[in-house]
Amino acid sequence: MLVIESASPIPPFEQLRAQLARQIQDRTLAVGTRLPTIRRLAADLGLAVNTVGRAYRELEEAGLIETRGSAGSFVSAAGEQGRERARRAAAEYAAVIASIGLDTNEAIRIVQAALTTGIAPSPSP
Repeated sequence: MLVIESASPIPPFEQLRAQLARQIQDRTLAVGTRLPTIRRLAADLGLAVNTVGRAYRELEEAGLIETRGSAGSFVSAAGEQGRERARRAAAEYAAVIASIGLDTNEAIRIVQAALTTGIAPSPSP
């Protein structure tokens, strides 16, 4: 179920994008699932067509959905491929951490910083 909070400081397109991305990533929406048309979803949620269109475009740019012309938009298999790529990257990172003897908490702080700012902190003394 998608819910847009009109009082939220988060723009509606971002609320929608985040909710759909989460449903795709947690597999609530399976690969191949056809999404509602932009117009239909906009009407159902009481949003402007451009708002839903922007959310769909951003999901498509992220590889989570694909649009097949007049056939509509579908959950993309690329999202699952991205998850597998992330798993491989995490395994490689864990191997590096183990090989250099970095503390697990420091390794996690580095990842958290990279995810939030794109810049890893300097190692703790």
